[in-house]
Amino acid sequence: MKPALSVAVRALCEFTARSGDLDLRFTPAPSALEGMEGHAVVQKRREKAGGYEVELALSGRFQELQVRGRADGFDGVRQQLEEIKTYRGRLDGVRPHHRALHWAQARVYGHLLCQERGLERIKLALVYFQIGSAEETVLVEECSATELQAFFESLCARYLDWARSEAAHRRARGVAMAQLKFPMPAFRAGQRELAVAVYRTAHAGEGGRCLMAQAPTGIGKTLATIFPMLKSMATTMGKDSSEGDGVGLDKLFFLTAKGTGHGLALHALGQLQQALWQRVPASVAATAVPLRVLDMQARDKTCEHPDKACHGESCPLARGFFDRLPEARQQALQQPFWDAPAVRTLALQHGLCPYYLSQELARWADVVVADYHYYYDSAAMLYALASQQEWRVGVLVDEAHNLLDRARSMYTAALSQFDLAAARQQASGTVKKALDALQRQWQSLNKALDQAGYQSQERVPAALLRVVQRAVCAIADQLADQDIASHAAITGQNRPAADALLGFYWALLHFQALADQFGRHALFDIQRTAPSHRAGRLGAAASTLCIRNVVPAPHLAARHSAAHATVLFSGTLSPPGFYRDLLGLPAKTAWLDVPAPFSPQQLQVHIARHISTRWRDREASLEPMADLIAQHYARQPGNYLCFVSSFEYLQQVAATMARRHPQLPCWQQQRGMDEAGRAEFLARFVEEGQGLGLAVLGGAFSEGVDLPGSRLIGAFVATLGLPQLNPVNEAMQRATDQAVGKGTGYDYTYLYPGLRKVVQAAGRVIRSEHDRGVLVLMDDRFARAEVRALLPAWWQIEGGSRAPGRA
Repeated sequence: MKPALSVAVRALCEFTARSGDLDLRFTPAPSALEGMEGHAVVQKRREKAGGYEVELALSGRFQELQVRGRADGFDGVRQQLEEIKTYRGRLDGVRPHHRALHWAQARVYGHLLCQERGLERIKLALVYFQIGSAEETVLVEECSATELQAFFESLCARYLDWARSEAAHRRARGVAMAQLKFPMPAFRAGQRELAVAVYRTAHAGEGGRCLMAQAPTGIGKTLATIFPMLKSMATTMGKDSSEGDGVGLDKLFFLTAKGTGHGLALHALGQLQQALWQRVPASVAATAVPLRVLDMQARDKTCEHPDKACHGESCPLARGFFDRLPEARQQALQQPFWDAPAVRTLALQHGLCPYYLSQELARWADVVVADYHYYYDSAAMLYALASQQEWRVGVLVDEAHNLLDRARSMYTAALSQFDLAAARQQASGTVKKALDALQRQWQSLNKALDQAGYQSQERVPAALLRVVQRAVCAIADQLADQDIASHAAITGQNRPAADALLGFYWALLHFQALADQFGRHALFDIQRTAPSHRAGRLGAAASTLCIRNVVPAPHLAARHSAAHATVLFSGTLSPPGFYRDLLGLPAKTAWLDVPAPFSPQQLQVHIARHISTRWRDREASLEPMADLIAQHYARQPGNYLCFVSSFEYLQQVAATMARRHPQLPCWQQQRGMDEAGRAEFLARFVEEGQGLGLAVLGGAFSEGVDLPGSRLIGAFVATLGLPQLNPVNEAMQRATDQAVGKGTGYDYTYLYPGLRKVVQAAGRVIRSEHDRGVLVLMDDRFARAEVRALLPAWWQIEGGSRAPGRA
């Protein structure tokens, strides 16, 4: 007999036994800890009576399928097997499709136990344990062993058809990947070096291997990282086995910070998929498509009915979702490229929600292109799936310098006193009392604020945590007891805007979760809120409470170790120690700095030592900057970009240019530019065009903008990009010194992030081996050795040699 395929009871039932509507209406759910404690309470109650077994490890086989799991408990006296489930609120809050899944699990466990112990009949019980009251509701059915065997075999037969198909796909994919060739005629300079390093990382014997790769724009980083990861999905076919040795990667997650990264990844995958079709054997192509690619889009981009909630009584695409899912899933296998239009077309053909169909397809995709948060957030779907399914995952992190700020935001929680006031207006009874207590505690914290309206602390006040906990429990109990149909989806993204109480509840939950994980990697701060139309009776006394993540490392380390291989790549990842420390990468993380394919002659780099852009010198800098820009423009007319530190400074520079050099065409970035506005700004940069675009460093035009050839021939950078000197950043500097090491705070908070933005912006000028241009760094501090040491090695600044000691 062939080696057995293996599946957990829960996974078997989730695949075969779900039915009915997609229903994501809000139901306050027990935490993982509360769920475990609830299980333990029920089990201890039973054990007191004697003859009760807990956590029974059970397994069984159907043809070549091995099914395994652990039943919650078995009462030998009553011959009753129990499946324990915890909940909050009313029992009718447990959705029908969840109950169907629970009964399926109980019946499978019942069969496995009957088979193991030779039982002819057994009682099956679903024990629903209410967390708040500790009350049990027990639903019992009695089944014969014959009935349970028939049920078990029907599930296994359905699953096995799919499992065999998946095994055939994996074999076909492994053969195809082994034969995959690089889709371009030749590697570009530096591209092969990057591809080899990625391949070696993916082929390391142990899991959790990481690589940081700094590679310049223009070498084709996307293709150079995806190609070797796909090659690592290949399996070696043994003489006596049709399964292969199974050492290849199971999945590839390509993670991006922006939509442009999605597009580049999908383009590269399209090229590789085309190469696969040309090389895959006809016998393989007949059984499975070579590569399944899924583009995960955000919910707000894919929702067909944003005015409706995610349940069958509101949204037609949620009604009967699980009944129609198998047919849609089967059809999806005939079209391997699941980009957003393809998923939408497929979903609407079958009357399904495109967003949640894509979440289902993530289980069967070979490659998933998604935003960072799908893997790195605290509730990350791809990370959860990889852990549950024990996949060997390769993770590619595109433009990885963006992961730091994104991760900090994922693990930061803020509470607004204005939101508390709105929630209190909707509250009554116990909830109103709990929120009033929170307001009183909040006001006592406000009294400690200094004149700047800011205070940071190394821990969250215990008194505050107590009132937050009481508020969370009170709101959860009230919402659970209310009419569930009135609540929005559990995502909280389509709740009515007026539901301030529910919105504040989500904020409290996030705050509480981060408080439970609080450590030196974070700080707690209070900041007075600027007066606004929302102030009302709160006036100037209102503030924001924040658990502010400073070092994401403790949160991200588990994600890195769970992946078989992680590659973080960007044009700016220097110095590597900075990213390694803050992103939680292992000490043995490999480092690759791919030499730029550009020569120093392509970019003239000048430092304007006579200009200072320090805050105190801003006014004095305006005229020298305007004159210097005009001089370069007069010497070589063309399109230029000028980056400054803020919109206020930008307005001052624009006004000075208009006054002193009105003949020079200028256009400027505006606050809150929409997509059309950004496109209009960039449309001014035409071939052989002339003029100056003014933009803010670190904004929409600092990175991800491609203006090759004469569309852009130079850039001026009028700032070191250092974050603003304010109480928040000063507190982050102190916290970094404590968490990472004394002396790191200034560099990690100010210098390295600032110069990264400078290098990113400067990278707009030289996009290919044929480009030529000029870069003017307008601040005397660029001449300092410690600053020049952090600039790209291939820059030859003003014809001089680089300072030693590159970080």
